[in-house]
Amino acid sequence: MVADGYYCRAKFWDAVRNSNLNLISKLRSDANLKYLYTGEKNKIGAPRKYDGKVECNKLKNLTFIKEVKPGVKLYSLVVWSVSLKCKIRLACLSELQPNGKIKNILLFSTDIELTGEQILEYYQARFQIEFIFRDAKQFTGLSNCQSRSGQCLDFHFNASLIALNLAKYEAYNRHSSPKPFVFSMTSYKRREFNRHILYTFIDKLDLDRNLILNHPNLPSVLSYGTLAA
Repeated sequence: MVADGYYCRAKFWDAVRNSNLNLISKLRSDANLKYLYTGEKNKIGAPRKYDGKVECNKLKNLTFIKEVKPGVKLYSLVVWSVSLKCKIRLACLSELQPNGKIKNILLFSTDIELTGEQILEYYQARFQIEFIFRDAKQFTGLSNCQSRSGQCLDFHFNASLIALNLAKYEAYNRHSSPKPFVFSMTSYKRREFNRHILYTFIDKLDLDRNLILNHPNLPSVLSYGTLAA
């Protein structure tokens, strides 16, 4: 499960763990983390578990993975999370700011078998999913159902998301520009409104449909008021 940093809490993690899932999320810059002790074990007394507190502004003990892009480096290490009370795989993005300072972003996974690159990839994919829910809420009525029946809610959510997917599919099939396809539900809605009002004018004013629909300026008319992508 991938969740926002707000959900990086012991109570939420316990619920995720009870569902036999692992959690990928974001930590605060001052998160309470400890290095795991990997040295020799003493024969006398309890074995040593930790090897000091992780200073999130110092990455000398973390393993460098790769440079994600110019000025952004990825580090990783398995550490102990005091708040979650378990081992986590830390993935730290270290970014050089224009003012010369270093900004560290701490991502993690409770599945310590994941690599730092996988954690980063999964966490970045979360934003793409949020765009889907945002468009569904704003344009296809995802949050407008007032039913309390689980079956009715399931049908409503699926209908809302299917409507969004069909809009994307139709927009993709109409895309003929050499530029990469970029979808905007706002622009799609505007184009469909322009198309509807144009057809209304044709029907109500008894205009020549073929002359208008084959006019070279038709795409610019249908795109009037859309977002520039």
